[in-house]
Amino acid sequence: MSKVTRFTRFFFGGAVATVLSACDVQVHDTTPEQYPANYDVGMYEIKATVAPDALVTPSSIFLRGFSGSQRIEMTPNRAGTEWHGMYAIRCQASFPVQFAAIWKIQGIVTKQKVEPAQPQLVKLVEAEPGKKEIALDTTAGKSPKGGWTGNLKFRFATQNTQITGAHIDPVSEDPADVNAAKAITVTSSMPVDVPCGTPAEVDLATTAASAHGNLVIDTTNPAFPHWTTKVDFAPK
Repeated sequence: MSKVTRFTRFFFGGAVATVLSACDVQVHDTTPEQYPANYDVGMYEIKATVAPDALVTPSSIFLRGFSGSQRIEMTPNRAGTEWHGMYAIRCQASFPVQFAAIWKIQGIVTKQKVEPAQPQLVKLVEAEPGKKEIALDTTAGKSPKGGWTGNLKFRFATQNTQITGAHIDPVSEDPADVNAAKAITVTSSMPVDVPCGTPAEVDLATTAASAHGNLVIDTTNPAFPHWTTKVDFAPK
């Protein structure tokens, strides 16, 4: 092989490699790994940054989000380096995210790609469905038939759930707390079906105007298979 041939291959081969390496757009997924689940709003921000190489026409870059088969419209900032969109979803514990980028090289050749190669799975974290403590009023003098009543209201945001059981435990082993808990009963029939996003309740009753205990609820929801709410019946 002559020196001219070797030089030609080296020069043009290097030039081609340089051109190819300057034709890409780097897409970086900046969507958080998780969000608190919010059934009322039901929308979550997805976002990404883009960085074009030297031969990419900046104004030609277009980015679109995907979650499975669902398309998510994206909006760029003025510089075109940051893109964001809002994805609407309810009654799910997570959703996948990817981005499809399209651009032109020197306004002529169109290229595209999907990033990341494997979708990011964004987790939606179920908040504790009920309050940690509730106060129920027993002011009405004489005990009503069946005792004073009250309830704990709650809701799940990520999936349909079933309340499989509920009972009252004393807040401590102190004899006074044990006796205070004995006056409270759970009156709701079990199980209780709780569709995602639908308000539900567990009903309680007490035969004593002053009573307290821990309401322990068992569920089929993996985020909260059990949870406890302190219940305090007392006159105001």
